[in-house]
Amino acid sequence: MPRLLFLPICVFAAVLLIGGPNVHLGQNYRVWSDNGGGPDNSHFSALNQISKENVGTLHVAWSYPSNDTISYVWNPLIVGNVMYVLARNNSLVALDATTGKEIWIHEALTGIAPRGINYWESKDHKDRRLIFQKNSYLEEINADTGKSILTFGTGGIVNLREGLRRYPTSGPLGRVQSNNPGKIFENLLLQGTSPGEGFLAPPGDLRAYDVTTGALVWQFHTIPHPGEFGYDTWAKDAWLYAGGANTWGEISVDAKRGIAYFPTGSATYDFYGADRPGTNLFADCLIALDARTGKRLWHFQAVHHDLWDYDNTSAPQLITVMHQGKKVDAVAMAGKTGFLYVFNRVTGEPLWPIKETPAPPSDMPDQHAWPTQPVPTAPPPFSVQKFTADDVNPYVLTAEERAHWRQVVDSALNKGLFTPPSTRDTINMPGNQGGSNWGTTAANPAKGVVFVMGLNEPAILKLSKEMPRSNRFVRGSAAQGRTIYERNCQGCHGADLRGNGNYPSLIDIMTLVGADTVRSTVSGGKGPMPSFSADLKESDMNNLLTFLSNPAAAGGGRGREAAQEEAEKLGGPVVASGGAPAGQVMAKLGAGVRGNSPYGSMGGPPYPEGVDAPSERYYTGYNIMGNIIKPPYSTLTAYDLNKGTIKWQVPVGDDLRALKEGAHDTGAIGIRVGMVTTSTGLVFMAGGDMKIRAYDQETGKVLWTAKLPGQSKGIPAIYEAGGKEYLVVNATSPPGGRESPIRTDSSQPRGYIAFALP
Repeated sequence: MPRLLFLPICVFAAVLLIGGPNVHLGQNYRVWSDNGGGPDNSHFSALNQISKENVGTLHVAWSYPSNDTISYVWNPLIVGNVMYVLARNNSLVALDATTGKEIWIHEALTGIAPRGINYWESKDHKDRRLIFQKNSYLEEINADTGKSILTFGTGGIVNLREGLRRYPTSGPLGRVQSNNPGKIFENLLLQGTSPGEGFLAPPGDLRAYDVTTGALVWQFHTIPHPGEFGYDTWAKDAWLYAGGANTWGEISVDAKRGIAYFPTGSATYDFYGADRPGTNLFADCLIALDARTGKRLWHFQAVHHDLWDYDNTSAPQLITVMHQGKKVDAVAMAGKTGFLYVFNRVTGEPLWPIKETPAPPSDMPDQHAWPTQPVPTAPPPFSVQKFTADDVNPYVLTAEERAHWRQVVDSALNKGLFTPPSTRDTINMPGNQGGSNWGTTAANPAKGVVFVMGLNEPAILKLSKEMPRSNRFVRGSAAQGRTIYERNCQGCHGADLRGNGNYPSLIDIMTLVGADTVRSTVSGGKGPMPSFSADLKESDMNNLLTFLSNPAAAGGGRGREAAQEEAEKLGGPVVASGGAPAGQVMAKLGAGVRGNSPYGSMGGPPYPEGVDAPSERYYTGYNIMGNIIKPPYSTLTAYDLNKGTIKWQVPVGDDLRALKEGAHDTGAIGIRVGMVTTSTGLVFMAGGDMKIRAYDQETGKVLWTAKLPGQSKGIPAIYEAGGKEYLVVNATSPPGGRESPIRTDSSQPRGYIAFALP
């Protein structure tokens, strides 16, 4: 039977499942129809079937296979009895939330923001929409039918690049969409961006769009224009060329008050700021805006004149605490710095003093590091903030590697948390990927308890004048590239490019992130991956990139074709393909799909005429060295913000390589996982060892563990359907390879796993 013949039955089923009395919007903590669980992004559920007493009996209720080689970081949404997931070669799939059975499939949404979507419905419940970013455009799909809504925007798309270019010579804009979906408030979509991190990147303006028309409702300039508050914290005319200061992470909303909380990242370029003297508002801030108008209510800057890429990206947690004998509605923001910053959410007043503390000066030409940085007096930090030779990893490394890194760390510039990067090795701790990142905060809001998953990941930065290479690489030999891959990469990413342990799949990586990003990561390192800059010549790099762009050309490894073939093996009710036609046309025209400017990821175009900017630019790789520090590599921390103290801190699972050496409870290296919390006192979170755990909120004790068929990334979800409570976990990332000591439950497919009580 042709698959499209399923359409009438499936659409009818979707309407029945979505439109029932189970649909509840707003902050009642009993549904998961919003990314992160609700407007406040607390990842909290008030459902109470699953408790400390019975959590040990949880079992797999159903599973849905992802059916391809892509690693998804998706947070499922559940509306009534329908769940929305990303699977099958970037297809949006509606599932029966009680069985995992497909209702409809909108296939091949290549370029969709990978971490989730938004759901909106009209007051009469007749207009239901799924809202997402794809290739730097906004699009919408009818939640009942799975088909694109072509009345949204122009031909079904809204261009997120519009309004960000500031002067004629700024060049074409690449990818600007955030990987996170933004937030719905009333009839508005609150949206951040990810405009890149190089010199003269676009500004990270915060914006709100009308959900039904796509019209821009308001825009907040994070790099102030002349006459706007904060303009004097930058060089004159910096708004013409300075970039970043964007929200690429999670937005939280106090729906009752209509206040939106935006965490912002560094101004660009991240590691050398000679062209942007000053504190640089509103980079590295928590900004409270009127959600309806975009008016600034208050702000706090966590890092002045950022030189470390210490972006704020985790969801600010909205909690109620007892403070100095009074009940206070507060907001807590976890940073890459390893600090938790806590404020009165209405006034912006810190609950505990935050002191301006002297910071080291920069030795770079034309660079003026800010002389002080804000340091909270309470609560204590959740991540390690120093790294010395005594902290070099006793596991994973060989004796020779250990001795090498002790020598490197001993001789590096190392003056603490805010040591400015230099032309000599400089310790960056927590590293630019350390501390707290997207998806890694949660709360029990009424109890004033906040949970943070933190990474201890040093980076070793070193500035130079070497211009980052263009993404338009010179093609080399795929066969020679395969040899280079086998020698340097296969041990972690696997012979089939599917990944190994904590390392991601490289299937279709050149299309997904672009050649320049791959080149930068290989050269500079990122997450648990070390730098290969000293090991690869330029010709080697070009050969490697050629192989990754088409593994089949080397006579081995099937790459993108394998992903497509596996996705197509599964039939099902496919109702549409590729999103709005207008968006497909723009993608074919190459309108920023690859996400990189022609100047390279860090290079950037020339400064506009008349601007007083330095004549030279300096660069560094991210140079994250997650495997050279002793454990714990990652931790889960519970804060009691009624007291400003840490209740407990535990490692997040095991690292697979350290486990082979007999080391347990190390935490995993470089993981990106979120958690869900419950009113019954549980915290559910996956580790880097293909296990999901339930922790006791009071003690951190593990109460339940279950194996997963693959690694889990992103945020789980808790929901109720058909009178039953479920925990759904995204376990779509490849498991450990043949050398891994961890074995998966082969009876379960890699995909979305739903657990329930007997």
